Amino acid sequence: MQPSPAEIARTLAAGHLPAVAHIACRPGPIPVRHVTDAQGRVLLLVPSEGTLSAALRPQDGNEDTALVLDIRDVPPMAVSPSLGRVWVSGWAVKLDGDDARAAALDYADTDACGDLLDIGESQALFRMEVAEVRWERSEKIVEVDPDAYAEATPDPLRAVEFDLIADLADHHMAEMSDYVRRQLGKDALPDDDPKVVRMDRYGFMVRMGTRSARLAFPRPVTDRHDLAHLLHPILCRRCCDSAA
Repeated sequence: MQPSPAEIARTLAAGHLPAVAHIACRPGPIPVRHVTDAQGRVLLLVPSEGTLSAALRPQDGNEDTALVLDIRDVPPMAVSPSLGRVWVSGWAVKLDGDDARAAALDYADTDACGDLLDIGESQALFRMEVAEVRWERSEKIVEVDPDAYAEATPDPLRAVEFDLIADLADHHMAEMSDYVRRQLGKDALPDDDPKVVRMDRYGFMVRMGTRSARLAFPRPVTDRHDLAHLLHPILCRRCCDSAA
């Protein structure tokens, strides 16, 4: 099993990657800080004075501003394949009062930065209602249904993917190599040196020279601790054998 386009789009848009905004009738692109809330709506944390705040100010007669958020994946390793790029389009409106305070709590769930304490003064929060989502990978563009995007959840391992892969490479290379060979069976070659290059809730990708393979977990994992529990029999086979 692999992540769906909607899940990949939500993962890329979650707020762990840099983004730029293309704003209607304004020069750009403009770098922007953002996260997504539980419904997939984009929250933009913007200095109250400056280019971005001015660009997001609605035109006369409008209450919101059209924009496209452009987010590219940053692979965890130089040899890791990219998840591609996502464009999230919609209309942004500035939040005030109780709406701003509630959105600040949503923002802090992903990025508890100190600037959230200055909302209403030096900082402002905008919320973008999502109207269109497009995911690009290997020069192919997939139109993601906005409702499917809203219902999907970001991958729980994305923010710690680099740490997980680095830990496996530094401390569990032999165990993982042995596990991969067992899983590949006759497809494993004698000189294969499998290396984990990507990981998500459904499994991981290994690279062996110019070849690659994806191996699935027995079930989707919910977080880093759940992953550790699931991998324990793989990484500590002697411990498990002794306990048996």
